[in-house]
Amino acid sequence: MAVKLSKLERFLRLFTEVRAGEGLTAVLMFLNVFLVLCAYYFIKPLREGWLSVAAIPGLDEREIKAYMSFGQSLLLLPIVGVYGNLATRIPRVALVTRATLFCMGMQVFFFLWRPDGPLSALPGLGISFYLWVSIFGVFVVAQFWTFAADIYSDERGRRMMPMIAIGGTGGAAFGASIVSPIVKSGHFGAGTLLLGALIPLAGSIALTRIVERREQTARRFEAPPPTAAPSRSRGSLGTIFSSRFLIATAAITLLLSWVNTNGENLLYGVIVQTLKGEAAELGITAAAEVERFTIAGTTAFYGDFFGWVNVCALVLQGLVASRLLKYGGFGLIVLMMPVISLISYSAMALVPILFVIKIMKIAENSTDYSINNTARHVLWLPVSSEVTFKGKPTIDTLFVRVGDGLAAATVLIGTRVLLLPTTGYFAFNVFLVLVWIGSAILLTREHRRLSSSNSPQGELLR
Repeated sequence: MAVKLSKLERFLRLFTEVRAGEGLTAVLMFLNVFLVLCAYYFIKPLREGWLSVAAIPGLDEREIKAYMSFGQSLLLLPIVGVYGNLATRIPRVALVTRATLFCMGMQVFFFLWRPDGPLSALPGLGISFYLWVSIFGVFVVAQFWTFAADIYSDERGRRMMPMIAIGGTGGAAFGASIVSPIVKSGHFGAGTLLLGALIPLAGSIALTRIVERREQTARRFEAPPPTAAPSRSRGSLGTIFSSRFLIATAAITLLLSWVNTNGENLLYGVIVQTLKGEAAELGITAAAEVERFTIAGTTAFYGDFFGWVNVCALVLQGLVASRLLKYGGFGLIVLMMPVISLISYSAMALVPILFVIKIMKIAENSTDYSINNTARHVLWLPVSSEVTFKGKPTIDTLFVRVGDGLAAATVLIGTRVLLLPTTGYFAFNVFLVLVWIGSAILLTREHRRLSSSNSPQGELLR
């Protein structure tokens, strides 16, 4: 006799194909990633402000920020190595719990180190906090999706991941939207946001443990899946470079970060140039007045820009991503992002004006936060637990930050050595996107091979 869908599961079918018994776990995972992204966007607004108090002789603020990307990459090397080793030694729920508790402890430490805190006399706050937030932002999120990819089978994950990802997009939008009112109220200092972020992270730990207990109970009535002996001799990077699938995944992650960060840098430069031109047309010539006009215009622009990106991402995630995956398959959603980027940067190279750049970046970023976000997580479903816990956090942290570092190097070399015009950067991004498309085609083939293979999942490490 067929089991009927609950009211919750019938509602969830508006977003994806949900079957009987799957609804509650999906909602718990939805709430989990909502809390993780909400916590991150409580912390992220402090990063730029505290970096502004940092000073390195001979470098301006833009150069300091650019070099931070290389610093993040260097720090991530030992971090992902330790995490990968722990992933082979302790259960996944204990790993997630301990890593999250460590991050919570760091938040308390930085709260004490805040500019008006008891440890404010210690040097290096701005740079240290910037590095930590950048690592936290990719590492904790990557850890959640590693857990999700491990508890869902390939078939279930293809149906449930797009709906769960709506929680991440919603959490980011919610967290970012309430930061400004909290700070402007005057009742709390900006550093208090670090303590506020402890609450959703604690909730995330609780939800992870609840989901783990539910999955363990469900699996008692199922035959255990075939597994291969774990390959404990390889570290995180060794695991990645042992497989064409993981190499292709790392390549497209790096290229996405490189291309997108190049685009963000170019967007910012065009905004500033446009606003300075508008100030001159309005007869604003005093340095202080130009600075105020530029700051106000930049703030207004990004407020509108991020608003449109979040709205478009929510629509795409809620109504499009799951249907594209169901009817077009993994290959379609993994190629969607580079194709959108190719169109966007080609248009920017041909018509490098602010309106065109803004529209194209909204299209690119909203696709990244929705459809491509789904592709990044679905691709791990046919991979073994050990490989997932070693490879995904490494790729989603280290290779993202290496891409950011290459973007910083692109700006420095293009500005100081090659003297590239704005259109030259857009043309270079088009070249990077073509390489990205080639890597995505290779990844699609490897993913298809893994998904259709009847051999143990551990065979990936061959």
